[in-house]
Amino acid sequence: MQLFGYQIGKKKEEELPPTVQTFAPPPNEDGALAVTEGGAYGTTIDMEGTVKNEATLITRYRRMAQQPECERAIDDIINEAIVADEHEPPVSIVLDDIESQPERIKEMIRDEFGYILEMLDFNNKAYDIFRNWYVDGRLFYHIMIDAANPRAGIQELRYIDPRKIKKVRVEKRTNIKAEMTTNQFVPKEYREYFVYSARGLIAGNVGVKIAPDTIAYCHSGVLDEKNTLIYSHLQKAMKPMNQLRMLEDATVIYRLARAPERRVFYIDVGNLPKAKAEQYLRDMMVKHKNKLVYDANTGEVRDDRKFMTMLEDYWLPRREGGKSTEITTLPPGQNLGELDDVNYFRKKLYEALNVPISRLETEAQFNLGRSSEITRDELKFSRFINRLRNRFTELFNILLERQLLLKGIITKAEWKEIKSQLYYDFLEDNHFAELKNNEILAGRLQLLGDVDQYAGKYFSVEWIRKNVLMQTEDEIDEIDEQIAAEGELAGEMEGMEDGDGMDADLER
Repeated sequence: MQLFGYQIGKKKEEELPPTVQTFAPPPNEDGALAVTEGGAYGTTIDMEGTVKNEATLITRYRRMAQQPECERAIDDIINEAIVADEHEPPVSIVLDDIESQPERIKEMIRDEFGYILEMLDFNNKAYDIFRNWYVDGRLFYHIMIDAANPRAGIQELRYIDPRKIKKVRVEKRTNIKAEMTTNQFVPKEYREYFVYSARGLIAGNVGVKIAPDTIAYCHSGVLDEKNTLIYSHLQKAMKPMNQLRMLEDATVIYRLARAPERRVFYIDVGNLPKAKAEQYLRDMMVKHKNKLVYDANTGEVRDDRKFMTMLEDYWLPRREGGKSTEITTLPPGQNLGELDDVNYFRKKLYEALNVPISRLETEAQFNLGRSSEITRDELKFSRFINRLRNRFTELFNILLERQLLLKGIITKAEWKEIKSQLYYDFLEDNHFAELKNNEILAGRLQLLGDVDQYAGKYFSVEWIRKNVLMQTEDEIDEIDEQIAAEGELAGEMEGMEDGDGMDADLER
């Protein structure tokens, strides 16, 4: 079946041979909605459960991202992962490990990757794109091509709200009778597609089937226990965030209720009947509650009657007896300055977001020292950023594959071969990597000074370069070529200087 110029499902030449069989279904690592194909009346997809929960989760994630603590943590994570520079793109492709393709093909791949970054406007929108992926936990782009000229490649990439699209995996029906009579497992077939609805995938809205090749889908890789729902990296911080908000509200309410020092009025009502005593008490309250209030907005002075609340004074009647009218005070709360429980849940929230607490405390000072002085939290945070980058680059892999195949630069088989050999280099703003590399190089050079005296006797020069300086064969060949080129250039410079000296002698 063809939709939007692409085919739904795998092509025949891409399917596994019939002799390769398995009893296990394909792993649901992308949170696709698993559906079993129907009978004569077709297939009905019930999206009220999974899709509705997924849309609700995404909305909740976006609300969490607006909280001050979460916003600071998310901003710190994205600023660490995506570094903007005026002269260089935030990410570049590295093809040094690919040896099966000539340099001409590599240069074309670099050009097409730059074209993809231009279509994404990644230099200007890298922060927003990465934030959408991190907060929502998934990212969808519609790959638009010219159906009349597919060789022109991708024409436009359009962002799709993840609450309006869902991936579906349909299990085709097999010959159950043959399986029961032969008592052998018949391998099942699966086909995939996306369902999109502009008004959301809820009951009553009609969705459109879209071929999987027209959608670039990248998710966080965090799934629920049933592998049916994609979570965002904010999922583990949802409970600490709710607890922190609830505790802060409780603290504020307690302070408002216990902070003021209230008065208690004991009004002597004598031997008045109950109804008249209550009326007398209300008259006394109104009499003392009248207050002139200045309105700063209108500049008027008005007479407001305030009614009794839990934050104001208490008025209690007292019968005729040994005590007359009396006014006392209630002391305020004594533990209003303690915030240990609030700070505990705030730290718990930061730990759930994998951000070092020292980065989010305004009192702490950032000290850029040696790598041995870097805390374990900073090291864990650096590795967490690397994992996020590796997961996010799946978007580049999908778009680059579509572009190269459409333009006919490489084949499907060639892409499978080079996919694991290419990687992406992100700009670094953290000096920890630079400090670590400098210290490693200094340690190698110091060890080289100790081993150099044994070169040619106990160790060969090649062994020293590979095991002490940790140089690869490509680096050794490249350095030898550079040394030879610099030696030739130095010889030419010396020859020119000697020639100038001879000319000067001849002139004399």
